[in-house]
Amino acid sequence: MPPQTLTAAEAEFEVEVRDSNKPMTPGEVRAAFAVYDGMMVTLGDTINDEILHDFGRPRCKMVSNFGVGYNHIDVTACANHGVTVSNTPGAVTDATADIAMTLMLMTARRAGEGERMLRAGQWQGWHPTQLLGLHLTGRTVGIVGMGRIGQAVARRCHFGFGMSVIYANRTEKEVDFPARQTSLQEVAATADVLVVATPGGPETEHLIDAEVLKAMPTHAILVNIARGNIVDEAALVQALEAGAIGGAGLDVYEEEPKVSPGLLKMENVTLLPHLGTASLSVREEMGLMAVANLSDYFAGKDVLNKVS
Repeated sequence: MPPQTLTAAEAEFEVEVRDSNKPMTPGEVRAAFAVYDGMMVTLGDTINDEILHDFGRPRCKMVSNFGVGYNHIDVTACANHGVTVSNTPGAVTDATADIAMTLMLMTARRAGEGERMLRAGQWQGWHPTQLLGLHLTGRTVGIVGMGRIGQAVARRCHFGFGMSVIYANRTEKEVDFPARQTSLQEVAATADVLVVATPGGPETEHLIDAEVLKAMPTHAILVNIARGNIVDEAALVQALEAGAIGGAGLDVYEEEPKVSPGLLKMENVTLLPHLGTASLSVREEMGLMAVANLSDYFAGKDVLNKVS
């Protein structure tokens, strides 16, 4: 955990910190529910009904998720066993939107490919047709999921690059820039860059499937900064191999940390190791929010960021 996060936790609780950054095994999670009063977990730590079914009411009554996405936690199962779950919204918004822009620019302008060429000693100097990419200024961005992060991406695209904004969302949003709500299929068919920013969960699994990818223009780029399983990764590999879309920029993966081998071979794909919030100041803010959620619960207060 970041230093300030640990300091804040130790000021209020007796704390035990795992000595591994690998996800907890089901056995570790089950033991934690029996031994601790509260837990701070991360996106790799799966909590499901199978783990909780042995408990009536476990000793652990509070799970504070270090992150905004909580599709790795079965919140219904937790509620059924008297366990409160919280997350850390807000803190991640701008940092994640910045990574979306990083992926957009790197993929559109072939930056990764160019760096690999340069580092390999293969660059022979500038010429007029070398590594020609997609100029983003004035293009159209399509946002799938117009929540906090989706709006932050759209705002950067509109004000920073003069891009038109269209979006697919369950409800229409009031924003301070021109944006048009429409269907997912139309967004996919119209956008030069399709950005996935919708929450993860069963209802959005494989939302971006073969049909959506087929609707995209052949020059278009897919960017995913949400959850890996929102995109059908096998269908994405097939679309890229067939030249059905122009490229992809991914910060998350369906079987994270595993990455489809096909993606690793492609020069028109930018791959980042889930860097969305990878800034010390942002991670500290997330951690302090996660500690505050624990503190509120054990002080008998309303948990500000309660999700179940």
